[in-house]
Amino acid sequence: MRTDHRFRPLPLFLALLCAAAATAAAAAEPAAEAERPKTTQELLDASLPTDWRSPDPGNTLYMELAGGRVVIELAPTFAPGHVANIRTLAKEGFWDGLTIYRSQDNFVVQFGDLTGEGEAPKPIGSAKPTLPAEFARPAEGLAFHALPDRDGWAPETGFAEGFPAARDPDTGEAWMAHCYGTLGAGRDMTADSSNGTELYVVIGQAPRQLDRNITQVGRVLQGMELLSVVPRGTGPLGFHEEAAQRVPIKALRLASEVPEAERSDVRVLRTDTPLFDAVVESRRNRRDDWYLQPAGHIDLCNISVPVRIAE
Repeated sequence: MRTDHRFRPLPLFLALLCAAAATAAAAAEPAAEAERPKTTQELLDASLPTDWRSPDPGNTLYMELAGGRVVIELAPTFAPGHVANIRTLAKEGFWDGLTIYRSQDNFVVQFGDLTGEGEAPKPIGSAKPTLPAEFARPAEGLAFHALPDRDGWAPETGFAEGFPAARDPDTGEAWMAHCYGTLGAGRDMTADSSNGTELYVVIGQAPRQLDRNITQVGRVLQGMELLSVVPRGTGPLGFHEEAAQRVPIKALRLASEVPEAERSDVRVLRTDTPLFDAVVESRRNRRDDWYLQPAGHIDLCNISVPVRIAE
């Protein structure tokens, strides 16, 4: 009988080859899906409690405004003398009843004791009237978590104890960077003319030219929206010309001086973990659906350290 070759069974090796190809094709799509980089929100949603920290109440300020509370973390590692003075001033109620008297567009808001001609300044109690400048500190002994990209303002940038910072291996110095939300101590012409009574918060694009020229004492963790919407001053450098334009400060207290039930239970993402590195990469090389071209680079001050309220 004549055999019809159209119905001859495939050789064994061809059958195995087809089966392998079908298996690979079926697995390709799930594998590609598994390799998709996670978004920032997906990373944070999968975080563990150990990835977050609670700020020290003894180094946390609550600024109470009519619109709500601004939570500020102080940085004694970078400015121990100024932070000690600020803690004393807060405990003794120095800023209570004073005002935010300056709001310069794309720069800073400033608050403290604005005295007019012939007016006596508010007593500072047991705080020190003068302090040495604390523009930088030794880099040795500072736990520094470096970023992968170059910076135009410093040889190395990264985070130290949760604060955006920079360092120079040649000089052996490290310092805080002037990023959005930074709290600094205003000064006059001389370097040692600040004592922490006049403070400012950066509300605009990071003025990194101020690095190592002014003592930085902390950063805002929560409530930046209350500061960034302060009406811009019409006077030189954004000063409010009329007293009615100034924003009253109800109180500025240390969190440790506030009853525990009244504290803001904030958590800050730790900046010394693999999760934080992944969060930085998710912002550095955006692959969200909207982005067509990942940048592959991120500036220090474009990294916003996540903060959330504890559940």
